[in-house]
Amino acid sequence: MGVSDAPAAEEIAITVEFTGGLEMLFSNERKHAISLPAKDENGETSNVAYLVRYLCQNVMRDHRKELFVLDDTVRPGILVLINDADWELEGEDKYELQKGDNILFVSTLHGG
Repeated sequence: MGVSDAPAAEEIAITVEFTGGLEMLFSNERKHAISLPAKDENGETSNVAYLVRYLCQNVMRDHRKELFVLDDTVRPGILVLINDADWELEGEDKYELQKGDNILFVSTLHGG
């Protein structure tokens, strides 16, 4: 079996969107097509918690990660929608990502 015969690591293609100012942390791009590993660093099925870590390590270009995460989860004041449903209805960060998912992060806190 040659090197080219080795199976490629499985990936999940999803769409991630940022609004309410969060897009500034992600190269001022609101919508991102992302292919991330189907398994996290522990071999578990990729979930939203892994997605948040992946975004911080691989997509976020801004150094102010504290505006997006606090204590290894999405910070308070950021609404997360999974396929247009509140993530609280989907198991929050434990939701296992599926091909074609749309994950939307909305900052609800704005200065005045």
